[in-house]
Amino acid sequence: MTRDSVHHALPTATVGETLAVMGDVFVPNIAKGVIVRRPKAVSMAEKLGLDQRAIRRLQQLNEKYGPGPLMLNTPDSRPMALILDPDHANRVLNETPEPFATAEWAKRKALEHFEPDMALVSHGPERAERRRFNEQVLQSECPVHGLGARFAKVVEEEACELLDHVDRHDGKLDWDMFDSAWSRVVRRVVLGDTARDDRGLSDMLTKLRSAANWAFFHPGHDHLRDTFHERLCTYLKRGEAGSLAGEISRMPLNEDTKPEHQVPQYLFAFDPAGMATLRALALLAAHPTHADRAQDEIAGNDLERAPTLDYLRACVLESLRLWPTTPMVLRQTTEETKWENGVMPAETSILMLAPYFHRDDRHLDDANRFDPDLWLQPGEAGNWPMIPFSGGTGICPGRRVVLLVTSHMLARLLKGREYQLNPPTRLLSSKPMPPLLNNYDLEFKSKAY
Repeated sequence: MTRDSVHHALPTATVGETLAVMGDVFVPNIAKGVIVRRPKAVSMAEKLGLDQRAIRRLQQLNEKYGPGPLMLNTPDSRPMALILDPDHANRVLNETPEPFATAEWAKRKALEHFEPDMALVSHGPERAERRRFNEQVLQSECPVHGLGARFAKVVEEEACELLDHVDRHDGKLDWDMFDSAWSRVVRRVVLGDTARDDRGLSDMLTKLRSAANWAFFHPGHDHLRDTFHERLCTYLKRGEAGSLAGEISRMPLNEDTKPEHQVPQYLFAFDPAGMATLRALALLAAHPTHADRAQDEIAGNDLERAPTLDYLRACVLESLRLWPTTPMVLRQTTEETKWENGVMPAETSILMLAPYFHRDDRHLDDANRFDPDLWLQPGEAGNWPMIPFSGGTGICPGRRVVLLVTSHMLARLLKGREYQLNPPTRLLSSKPMPPLLNNYDLEFKSKAY
């Protein structure tokens, strides 16, 4: 079947509409940084309301063309499609990796800068082995990881040091202060206490991720990548007890596993988790009733035992719904796929824009409100695709470890303290939540009570 015949079946955007999608959806997200954020671009996107423009663009296409999928008017060698219907989104997520592979070509080109053999950009037997490894190390089906109490202790120690720093600076907490403490937590959780102050390792990964932002337009830093992997392997060989590296040291491996290519993703994924955590703190600071509920949960639990902290987890998930840290979810068809109104070619790159589904005010009553209860009563959303950690069979295997660490960081920051955003009008519970919240310029005033 030729692509021309497919175009007669599936709806296809005009050239002008395709250029508008590129300008309103792809360009802003690429400018903000797909692999590592560019703070100045994030600030500009917030001020210009670019995320809202992307949502409106896809809503307009949905109203014109119906459920889709909508083929974009791209060169024949690179067919692309937008998913506009929730049922279609669920189908793509649930039928991963066949025929909807996670190893989409642009994603491969980006991640090959620092983790070319990572599960997310692998397929076939290699992906199956790497996925098995990640699920076992991260205990993806366990609400609380077996090392949960140890991770909670790490969070407590670093949060206490951070809060001491805050109190010495007249109660001021900003992104740079938070991020320094968060990075120490991440290195200790993933690699062990000996990596706590190894900022050089984190800096190397940041430089590699910055190159990855440019995907195939950047020649790469091959020597730096090799140096980074060698340094990472020293921690993996040490296998420090109480860390994910220690778990890895006990895992069965084969030539396809490539743990040194899986672990960078652990470090990488915790970076946007920190963004979500500080945004969740901002949401609670702006919503006193919800902050009181959070304090009740904290007071009712022994944090040293690593409880699930369901309400605080829901606050983090709601932060990720309102401001997804992975806004573009990509898949690639491995064969022709049949849809209600036509056939999609093999090798089609599929885009699901998370904010479009998360903030669709045509269907979701509280699309632009802070509503943690959405995650405590999942039936309320029905089968609507809420994908803070992707979804279906390709869902992030580290989601529960991330939620454990983020919720405990929130608990430790909130316990016995109150926070006020500076300025207080940055977020107002009486108004819809903004389409983007720039975490890099968040600032709080905090005091103990």
